[in-house]
Amino acid sequence: EVQLVESGGGLVQPGGSLRLSCAASGFTASWYAMSWVRQAPGKGLEWVSTINRGGDITDYANSVKDRFTISRDNAKNTLFLQMNSLKPEDTAVYYCARAVRGSSYLPRGQGTQVTVSS
Repeated sequence: EVQLVESGGGLVQPGGSLRLSCAASGFTASWYAMSWVRQAPGKGLEWVSTINRGGDITDYANSVKDRFTISRDNAKNTLFLQMNSLKPEDTAVYYCARAVRGSSYLPRGQGTQVTVSS
C-alpha cells in the first residue's frame, strides 16, 4: 500500500522558516518524480515544486522560487521542503505527492498545516 506521511508543519512568524518532511512507504521512491502541492483555505490545489527521480533537477512555482528548496533522500525514501522567508500567503495545507506538475497529484499524503502569522 502506498503511503505518504507529511510532517514538520506549524505556526511561524512572517520571515521565518520551516522544513517539511514526507516519509514514503509501499513503493520505491527513487523510481518516481515527487512533488509538493498546497491548498490554501477556500482555494484549489496549487503546485509548489517537483524533483526528479535522481534529485538533481528541480522546478518551482514562481511564488516560491528562491525561498523554497525541494530535496530528497532516496536511501531513506524521504522528501523534504525547506521553506525560508515565509509569507502569510504561504499559509496552506502542504501535501507531498507521487506525481509531476500538472497531474492529478495522486497519490498524496494527508497533509501538514503551515500557518504564517504574527
